[in-house]
This record gives sequence, C-alpha cells and structure tokens, in this order.
Amino acid sequence: MYKIATDFLTRFIKPSTIYKYGFNWSPMYRRTTAKLVNVSDDLHYVKIRLKLNWKNRNYAGSMFGGSMLAATDPIYMIQLIQILGNDYVVWDKAVTAKYKRPGKGTIHGEFIFSAEEIDALKQKLKTEQEVNLEKTMHLLNANAEVVAEFSKTLYVAEKTYYKKKQALRHAK
Repeated sequence: MYKIATDFLTRFIKPSTIYKYGFNWSPMYRRTTAKLVNVSDDLHYVKIRLKLNWKNRNYAGSMFGGSMLAATDPIYMIQLIQILGNDYVVWDKAVTAKYKRPGKGTIHGEFIFSAEEIDALKQKLKTEQEVNLEKTMHLLNANAEVVAEFSKTLYVAEKTYYKKKQALRHAK
C-alpha cells in the first residue's frame, strides 16, 4: 500500500516530502513517538526527534529503550530502498542496541548515506550480487551525549539475483 501511494504521489510531490510526511503520518511510526524533522532532497540525510512524554516514559522516568529502537528501526531500510530504486532489494536483517545513558528530554538521531557510499555499494553489488551492509547511528541528547547506539545490518541485493535465489529456494 505504501509503495503504491508513494509511486502515485511522486508525480506531484518531491520524494523527500513524501518520505517525511509518510513516516510522520503512518500509524506504525507515530506510535514510536518519534518524528522525522529533516529529510534531504536526495534522501541521503534524515534527522529524527524523540521527546520524552507519558507514552514512552519507563518505570525509572527515562525514555523506554524500545521506543528509541522502534523509532530508528525502519529508517535506514526505507531510506536505502528510495535511494537505490526498483532494481534492488533491501531488508533489515539485524540490529544491536547499546544504551549508554538514560534518555531524558528531547533526543535526536541522524541517518546518513554519502554519495560515495552508495556508489561503492552499487559497485560491490555488480560483483557480489548480495551484500550485508553495516550502518551505525547514535541518538544524542541536548548536550550531544550519546544516549543510544544502534548498529544495523541491512541485506542488499540486485533484484534479478534475489528473484532467482527465491525461485531456487521455493523449487526445493
């Protein structure tokens, strides 16, 4: 449903605007209590904000770690899907969470892909056809101290290779 809506809306609205408001209006993402506050036109940069409130406050009075993880979980995958386009398959594969200090007040996180990183990924996929990409991001408090660190593993493959691999798997 989201892909169909995105494909239709790109006729009238910039992909970065669709990405930002699509996330912020999506019921699943709204429940994380996070908001996308900045998305670059090329989608290589996304910034999120989480405010401590009654919906995400834990027993100790700080931000629930699950809210922080959920707020970061889909960003890299969908960001990379949008950047790479329809010739590639991207899946979240794993995440490692390290909580460094209590989340109090408002915290922010940035998701960044450089143009060089995307070019290198595409070159690697030409020879290997599938790659496990590791990305790490941090949630920071108002003092720029790390509150949480999330290391994501993303599976990326050329779509033709992925479809052949799936067909072979189902043929067994």
